[in-house]
Amino acid sequence: MPSLFPLTGAAAGPAELAATAGAAALVAAATLALLFRHASRLPKALPNARTLHQRPVCRVGGLSVWAGWLAAMALAGAALPGGGAGWAGWGAIAAISLLDDWRGVAPLPRLGIHLAAAALAAAALPGVTGVAAVAGAALVLAWSANLFNFMDGSDGLAATMAVCGFSALAAGAWLGGGPAAPMLALAAACVPLLIVNAPPARMFMGDIGAVPLGFLAALFGLAGWGGGVWPAWFPLLVFLPFIADATATLARRGLGRERVWEAHRSHYYQRLHQLGAGHRGTLAFFGVLIVGTGSSAVFALATGASATWAIGGWTIAIAAAFAGIDYHWRIRQPKLR
Repeated sequence: MPSLFPLTGAAAGPAELAATAGAAALVAAATLALLFRHASRLPKALPNARTLHQRPVCRVGGLSVWAGWLAAMALAGAALPGGGAGWAGWGAIAAISLLDDWRGVAPLPRLGIHLAAAALAAAALPGVTGVAAVAGAALVLAWSANLFNFMDGSDGLAATMAVCGFSALAAGAWLGGGPAAPMLALAAACVPLLIVNAPPARMFMGDIGAVPLGFLAALFGLAGWGGGVWPAWFPLLVFLPFIADATATLARRGLGRERVWEAHRSHYYQRLHQLGAGHRGTLAFFGVLIVGTGSSAVFALATGASATWAIGGWTIAIAAAFAGIDYHWRIRQPKLR
């Protein structure tokens, strides 16, 4: 079976994987403690008409994730898909995201950097050859980076998707004979942040957390597919709750001729929150979807069970849930304005 990407010690055993994950979590937790200590100097997310929180919250908690993950990657001697191009793409995404958290970046130059970074990484991925394939992969990378950020608007939601999603990818890599350490380390590095981001959130991951996480979700997913570690449906099913909400919302807003580049509160998770579920109810609802799709994907990959039933079943379930939210939103919308 082809490896997912070049990695020293790709066939690491359980002890090595546990050590890598433990290092990621410990460094992330220590970094998070430093962020709390200096929180007064860090940028805050301020409540406004487009957000769901009621008080200022520090929004660069994602720095703890990257401190833990990079330490673990160094410990494991790991490389990203695409080698130096993959690292350069991720670095550019992370840098512009941190700048956006700190000072703000206009939508057009931000999107331009996302697309350039995605194209750079896509061109170096295994199995991606030809202009059309590179362009398609670049769009997937850029969209994934942005959709993850779009979904980071309710306490604990994106952090839960990160922990569960990258854990599922690690399991898939293990089953497919690829290196699980980078994805397992990333999931572990997100655990301390999830603890303080769960309702009521004391720290947000910010763009520096959400955007590079989305980029890596697509980068690992595409590389695993191109390298023969898993079929294309596997990462799609793992991240289906986020993909479905973000894509359906964008389509609905586009068809309604809304300014799709502007912040809003019309995602399904945001509407669920406004309908009375709050942060805890929204996290519980989406948590069931996230755990369900991820575990179904791993089960289907491990057993050879039909992925068609898993994908079809969860697609129908999510569509029905979204239809229910739409129905209640329409009949209660005047009261919510």
